[in-house]
Amino acid sequence: MLLSELLGERYKEKPSDAQLISHIFLLRGGYIRQVSNGIFTLLTPARRIALKIEAILREEMDSIGGQEVLFPVALPADLWRESGRYDSVGSELLRFKDRTGRDMLLGMTHEEAAVHLARSEIKSYTQYPFMIYQIQTKFRDEPRSRGGLVRVREFTMKDGYSFHTSQQDLENYYDIVFKAYEKIYKRAGLSGVISVKSDTGMMGGNVAHEFMYLSDGGEDSLVVCPECGYSSNMEVAVSKVEHDEKKPAKEQKTVYTPDLTDIKSLTDFFGIAEKDTIKATVFKRTDNDKTVIVFIRGDREVNESKLEKILKSEVRPLTSEDETDLVLGFVGITGDFDGDIEVYYDETLVSENDMVTGGNKIDYHITGINISELKIDKFYDISKVNDGDECVACGSHLQIKRGIEVGNIFQLGKKYSESMDMTYVDRDGQLKIPTMGCYGIGVGRLLACIIEEHHDENGPIWPMSVAPWQIHINVLNSGDEDVREVGRNLYSKLGEKFEVVMDDREVGAGFQFADADLLGVPVRLVVSRRNLKNNVVEVSTRDKKVKLELPIDEVLEGVEELISKLK
Repeated sequence: MLLSELLGERYKEKPSDAQLISHIFLLRGGYIRQVSNGIFTLLTPARRIALKIEAILREEMDSIGGQEVLFPVALPADLWRESGRYDSVGSELLRFKDRTGRDMLLGMTHEEAAVHLARSEIKSYTQYPFMIYQIQTKFRDEPRSRGGLVRVREFTMKDGYSFHTSQQDLENYYDIVFKAYEKIYKRAGLSGVISVKSDTGMMGGNVAHEFMYLSDGGEDSLVVCPECGYSSNMEVAVSKVEHDEKKPAKEQKTVYTPDLTDIKSLTDFFGIAEKDTIKATVFKRTDNDKTVIVFIRGDREVNESKLEKILKSEVRPLTSEDETDLVLGFVGITGDFDGDIEVYYDETLVSENDMVTGGNKIDYHITGINISELKIDKFYDISKVNDGDECVACGSHLQIKRGIEVGNIFQLGKKYSESMDMTYVDRDGQLKIPTMGCYGIGVGRLLACIIEEHHDENGPIWPMSVAPWQIHINVLNSGDEDVREVGRNLYSKLGEKFEVVMDDREVGAGFQFADADLLGVPVRLVVSRRNLKNNVVEVSTRDKKVKLELPIDEVLEGVEELISKLK
């Protein structure tokens, strides 16, 4: 590739709408261009990188018995109706009608398509287990696209689906895929990836893990124990919460508290800590619009994912537009709530004494609340973990970190196979329902995270395994015929064994080097009039760890040796 012919301008200025390092360099380096919100065109450098990532994915999936297929992007809605997801998934699923009026959708995952294929092809236990996978364009109508390729609406994903005759066989294969994912990240050059337990969400099933790239710019909150290695997505994380067991019980008193509708003003008024208050957080169920109240200690926040799992329904916060008889800002744990209101109590309240709660009438609170006197039947784990909480595994202090999800794996169980009537004949001639796993990796996110880990102030530093080219030749003083000739010869000879891009433009050295930094190619050669006077070519690596001068007749051998060390 000659740089004079490469489509895509590279520029110095930081884009005003980009915050993540990867987003900045992908735009500045001419890797991507935005078409619409969350929708991008990949230019040649990014496409070459994506293809190398896809090659790694194929090799690792093939090595564990995967068979590559390709499902349609557009699917009939009836498939998703079979599984029940057509109505349960929200507006992120893009629905449309074809010219005949038939309901259709753009697939954002392909569990239904996988079952549709497998149930027509696989009939006997002798054909199990098996795994099919694809690398396919998907569409998810994200409400908050951000971060360049990190959260988009249209994306390329490797998604795999395995089918098994027993839960144990699924668990065994799940571990095999887990290890394959670790190999994928290592081969792609990512060292900052950890696995965390996660919520199964709309995918269903009981067990799931996410692979998270640790980054301050990540949108996911992770809970990590630095001592024992416990790690979890905030959605399902648990911890031990400290209680002041020495705090004595007190008598209840009703106190006039004008305009004190938030925890901060309440603690200032009473001179107490947030943990000495009881907070009421009010939600609406989305399945039947019932009101839900969660009572939780004032220093904690409600984990909506945990609450939704308990309710088996999504929730939304109560808004000013909702009709309610509750005295908002003063809802208290001693209230007598009617049967249309569901009330839940968080475990952080267990055994607490002398707490402050709302008085269930305007401008009043009640002090001296002793939880043991309230005769609460059941407490639930509904709170988010706080930084510094005690680890349930080893007792050390937990840390809250940020991460970008670069992969996920699920033990789906029989959610899809059962709802879609997939069966096989076992060795006794009986019809049985298979159990499933699914396994995803986003190509674009992986690409972005490689930049997040491998960059300097000037641009990406691509690992050799995924670099758009292996060698970048800078031909300075290209108007000089001798310089141009040496550059051409090196480009031709090296191109027989390696992927080479050559900057043949008649522009200044600083301009060439800035573009070379943005392209991030691992090995760089500089051919210049000054170097040729000494019969040498300057050879360096993008990470600046190697810089040497090689005689022209030793360049081919020297570069080959250098690249072998970088692989």
